[in-house]
Amino acid sequence: MQTDFAMTPMAFNFCPQCAQPLHSKLDEGVPRRACPDSACGFVHWDNPTPVVAAVVEHEGHIILARNAAWPIPFYALVTGFLEKTDASPHEAILREVKEELDLDGTAANFIGHYTFERQNQIILAFHVPATGVIRLSHELVDHKRIEPSKARYWPAATGLALRDWLVQQGHQPQAMDLPKL
Repeated sequence: MQTDFAMTPMAFNFCPQCAQPLHSKLDEGVPRRACPDSACGFVHWDNPTPVVAAVVEHEGHIILARNAAWPIPFYALVTGFLEKTDASPHEAILREVKEELDLDGTAANFIGHYTFERQNQIILAFHVPATGVIRLSHELVDHKRIEPSKARYWPAATGLALRDWLVQQGHQPQAMDLPKL
């Protein structure tokens, strides 16, 4: 059984239960992909994927990271998927901070939840004060240390979490322009 396929509307063309080609249908006004076999009844709901994100605070600075797969000049918060083995989102973000930066998070304080529509994700964002020496994982190629008073946010997804945390800390952050891809 193949398990490495992408679960996206573009790639999800066959019913995983009976292998019939999925058809488009409107379900309460929402377009969905569904199995035409009424006995099967499968509907691809295309639910968002839960992702955890951290505003990592280390030695008084915010740590932003650049993933190896991202184009220059993108830096962002440390993020990762909420995995089945994680007991809670709090534990998931502490795991991600350790995996990506090799830092020990001393707390995981919930900031809020945010949508990232382009990737069909729901972001659960936390402030994570952390200790230790930064050592980047193989997924990251660089990081930046930014004083909170000088931080700017990007007006989407995890950038909004950074903005909200900065405002909670008494700062008045400015938005940066997003580069065109």
